Formats: sequence, C-alpha cells, structure tokens
Amino acid sequence: MAGLKKQRRIQLIIAGFSCLFAGFVVIYLAAGDAFQYFYSPSDLAAKPPAQGQIIRIGGLVEGGSIEKTGQTVRFTVTDGGATVPVVFTGILPDLFTEEQGMIATGVMSEGVFEAQEILAKHDEEYMPKEVMDALKEQGVYQETEE
Repeated sequence: MAGLKKQRRIQLIIAGFSCLFAGFVVIYLAAGDAFQYFYSPSDLAAKPPAQGQIIRIGGLVEGGSIEKTGQTVRFTVTDGGATVPVVFTGILPDLFTEEQGMIATGVMSEGVFEAQEILAKHDEEYMPKEVMDALKEQGVYQETEE
C-alpha cells in the first residue's frame, strides 16, 4: 500500500512538471516577435540578422546625413565604429535631429535598415540605455559631469 502511494505521488509530480514545461513552451511560442534584439551599427557590421527578422537598432544620427523626400527620410546611424543607412517613411518625432540618440525598429534589406518606427530622445539629457552602452563600448560616449 505504501509503495502505491509513493508511485502515485511521483506520477503527480511528473505530471505537474510536464504541465509547467508545456505552459512555458506555449508562452515562448506565443511571444514570437515580441522579443526584439537590440543591435548597434557595429553589431550589424559584425553579424547581420536573418533576412526579414524584426530588430531594433540605435545610435547617433550622423551629422549632415538627413535627406527628406516627401514623407520618406534617409539618414545614417553611427556608434563611432560603423554606420548603417536607414530609410523611414512617415512622420518623424519632433525631437529627431542630427547628432542625437535614437532607436528604430524595422528590418535589414540589402544593406539598408527599413525602419517601421523611430524613437528619439525626449530631452537634452536623455539617451536610451542600449544606445548609451553601445556608444560607451566604442569609446564615443562620455558621461557629462554636472
């Protein structure tokens, strides 16, 4: 009788872990593209993402690189080590300017990043953490002392 209780308890524990594992698998598959990896221009040069993979890039908008044609904007993003050409069709954020930090979401296509969304800094002091870390790695960004 004691052996039967022990066997039943082990079966219940195994069933519980199986349900937990199945739940994690379902959550992971449902999330899909919700987990987007951040790339700096140097990361893209070293290891490009898969064709059609939605990614986020960030860096500084290179000075003198913004070209507007109607609602299409072309510019380059740099981290001091590499540059990436970007094309975006739509309305840019008000604070989007040259030599300022930005993050864009989109896909790489034939060496050009096709942005679907662009986020710009919201004041003179702010820079997205991912962009700041990437620029620090390249030796481009130094924190200002107040």
